[in-house]
Amino acid sequence: MQKETLKNTLLAIIACLLWSTAFVGIKIGLQYTTPIQFAGLRFFFSGLLLLPLVKSLPNYFISIKQNLWLVIKVSASQTFILYALFYWGVNMLDGALAAIIIGSQPLFAALTAHLMMSNDKMSLRKTLTISSGIGGIILIALPKGLSGPESLSELLGITLLVLANIASGVGNVFVSKNRGNISPVVLNSSQMIIGGALLFIFSLFTEPFNGFIFPSEYYMALGWLSFLSATAFSLWFFLLQKPSIKVSDLNIYKFIIPVFGATLSWMILPDESPDLISILGMIIIGASVVLYSLVASKN
Repeated sequence: MQKETLKNTLLAIIACLLWSTAFVGIKIGLQYTTPIQFAGLRFFFSGLLLLPLVKSLPNYFISIKQNLWLVIKVSASQTFILYALFYWGVNMLDGALAAIIIGSQPLFAALTAHLMMSNDKMSLRKTLTISSGIGGIILIALPKGLSGPESLSELLGITLLVLANIASGVGNVFVSKNRGNISPVVLNSSQMIIGGALLFIFSLFTEPFNGFIFPSEYYMALGWLSFLSATAFSLWFFLLQKPSIKVSDLNIYKFIIPVFGATLSWMILPDESPDLISILGMIIIGASVVLYSLVASKN
């Protein structure tokens, strides 16, 4: 049992470390193209990258047909809605701040699991720790809306990322509720191909199409983002489908994302540097998530 718990923890940490690198790649890619177009290509190629891992293509399509409603729900919540909001939000913020807000995802995952799953309820202590994490977001967000039009745009970006967090929590619940019905690789590949295609088509009606002639830096960022999505989401779906794992408890490991994501952005992106409010908000969010983990382990 301890060995299994250690394995699950390691897989969750690997997935979160991969996700923490996404903010830098996204900011690089968005220098050359529009947000939704970039997101659509990223997830469409991520889904294709997983096809070689599928044992049988005929069985792949049969499995999708048998679980079509689940695939549609996960495609909509986990890719189309989540990443439309995510890329719009990230495009309005610096990479470090985006990493911090997305790092509060465990708090919203706990809330959605509480509302949508009968076996994943929050206690008073869990609620208090979640409230402190949301307080950290408010601390970061409040000054952004009080300093003129540019800051109002940042506040809108923060709001979009919070809505993206909620969409992610809903998608996690859909996956967890359908344990054993479909292979994690098949579910992840199909939902990313469908979600990515929908995002790209949506971008053609909402954003200017800039073609595909970009410098190598763009394609390196796109390739890395596609790889990390294919890998991280497959690991995550695999863990979510385990009966012993709760949505709220698994998402706690995402506290790693804001710490590494913000640090990488400050190290790699030339126009970004830490400020006191962002660091303090990150500490509050991280502390609340760690405290939640300690509380959950005692329940």
